[in-house]
Amino acid sequence: MRDAHPVERSVGIRQYVSDADGTSGRLRATPEDFRVRELEQFETAPVDANSDAYPHLVVRVTLRSWDTNDFAGSVSDRLGISRERVSWAGTKDKHAVTTQLFTFDGINPEEVPDISDATIEVVGRAGRPILFGDLAGNAFEIVIRDADRPEQAAPIAEQLRDFAGGNDDAIAVPNYFGQQRFGSHRPVTHEVGLAIVRGDWEQAVLTYVGNPSEREPERTRQERAFVDRTHDWAEALERFPRHLGYERAMLHRLVEGDETEADFQAALETVPTNLQQLFVNAAQSYLFNRIVSARLERGLPFDRPVAGDVVCFADSDAPADLVVPDQSRTQRVDKDRIASVTRHCERGRAFVTAPLVGTETELADGKPGEIEREVLDAVGVEPDDFSLPGEFDSSGTRRAVAIRTDLGLETDPLTLSFSLPRGSYATVVLREFLKADPADL
Repeated sequence: MRDAHPVERSVGIRQYVSDADGTSGRLRATPEDFRVRELEQFETAPVDANSDAYPHLVVRVTLRSWDTNDFAGSVSDRLGISRERVSWAGTKDKHAVTTQLFTFDGINPEEVPDISDATIEVVGRAGRPILFGDLAGNAFEIVIRDADRPEQAAPIAEQLRDFAGGNDDAIAVPNYFGQQRFGSHRPVTHEVGLAIVRGDWEQAVLTYVGNPSEREPERTRQERAFVDRTHDWAEALERFPRHLGYERAMLHRLVEGDETEADFQAALETVPTNLQQLFVNAAQSYLFNRIVSARLERGLPFDRPVAGDVVCFADSDAPADLVVPDQSRTQRVDKDRIASVTRHCERGRAFVTAPLVGTETELADGKPGEIEREVLDAVGVEPDDFSLPGEFDSSGTRRAVAIRTDLGLETDPLTLSFSLPRGSYATVVLREFLKADPADL
């Protein structure tokens, strides 16, 4: 197997499935080169339904070069409502053309504003806001410009079909967490999370505030290095660039404290709750990537179970044209069940899983369980360590080790079309084709 890019290896992604050379090329040369359409899984009532029972207006929005959060802020300003009354199911890429659902609380259709580079279509009403995860997945159409070796796309696709089991035309790739989970230019969120899980709050802060990366601007590297050398929080606060707002918030809290573990924990708690959760989620994602990479290295199958595996089953509520794993429905596979569960896997009804480790994680048995325990031992954590204060606590779950999708492939220009279930990353498909620096994905 071909080794992954060094930056990917730092987040637990150790290899490519395909041995063929990559196509190279540029993504997002224009926003239209990266199209994302949400595969909807949210029930709506007719637009003329009673607004008392259905207070949330549901709209389908197509955005060009809009950050999802920025659009929510802009539309809430135009509507004269708080930002909290605008909701959506998934954050999309800014450098793209994206189509997704939003809900506006307490708004009537005639109040919907015109916003530049946004097309807003009213589709109905709902009794509750759309929430994060209220989607089945996403469909992608991605153009790769200036590819040096576009002819390599076909043999790469063939190798990915073999990885899928070769029973149909679908391709498969390991269901890695993509680089954006950890930071494309400075992948440290998992390192912060691992320090938190180990109870080393000071190291967690230093990893986030200090710890310079050669991929950052020179001034930023200098100021992070100053923190590492001096631990002079007051001087660092004076020196740190204004755009590093989360780092500055941590430094400000440390200036007020006495450098106890409680102070370092409080410094981490100055960042938004979703970022606090992301630190621990990134640690779980790193462990998952390591476990999946080890499974690949040892030659265990991804399209069917071996004795000891834990599988999950398909989400029966997903759209007919998309298979979505339901991580809440799992079953341990012993040697007597391998044949029957393999048939379910072949039909897209079951999926081999690996753990997102948390306090309630039950590890697999057999060879898969050996891999899971070896990775946890190597990193120096165990499930009980995820019993943490406040937003850092996590009970864990399991996640499919592979994703399958039908692939549309055109060569002039090189274009990939595919759909993925919620929670899976388009970059884990694209990386197999381009074999590029993850910052370029």
